[in-house]
Amino acid sequence: MSRPLVLASASPRRVQLLREAGHAFDVLAPHGVEEAHDPALTPEALTVENARRKALAIAAQRPDALVIGADTLVYVDGLPLGKPADLEEAAAMLRRLSGRAHEVCTGVFLAWDGGRAGRGFHVVTEVIFKTLSDEDIAAYHARVDPLDKAGAYGIQEHGDRIIAGHEGSWTNVMGLPMERLAEELGGR
Repeated sequence: MSRPLVLASASPRRVQLLREAGHAFDVLAPHGVEEAHDPALTPEALTVENARRKALAIAAQRPDALVIGADTLVYVDGLPLGKPADLEEAAAMLRRLSGRAHEVCTGVFLAWDGGRAGRGFHVVTEVIFKTLSDEDIAAYHARVDPLDKAGAYGIQEHGDRIIAGHEGSWTNVMGLPMERLAEELGGR
């Protein structure tokens, strides 16, 4: 008998991706989990560590379940772009990404047996932005709330207005690399 699946995230995008893949799962948002912000860690290590912290917090509550924790980071020139604090910071982020390539890394951690067992992985996707004017950025942010998104954008929300292309997993940029997750879950 397989374990119940629990998503340790309140992200509507991650919920949507798991639903579209046909998974039955519960959603439990990890509250009060302190994320790592260690500049010595690579983006890959940092996202997996934060995903691990989220997954373990929920695995302790649901020892019967297989818990999925995830953390996504947008980075350019090796520096992370988290969620913007306000619209001014969001516009500055898109200006920085304009006309260039950057990476989106999602770390995923699967925890079971109350967190006594688990494994993590990461997926990196390169995203190439169109050259954006201030008017383009304002028009995009008029359609999309950038404040709950790393890098101040969402590929799934009017991404064609700002993104020229990508190399790698599209769902990774959305917040959960479904192709790799399917491999890790073994076709559940």
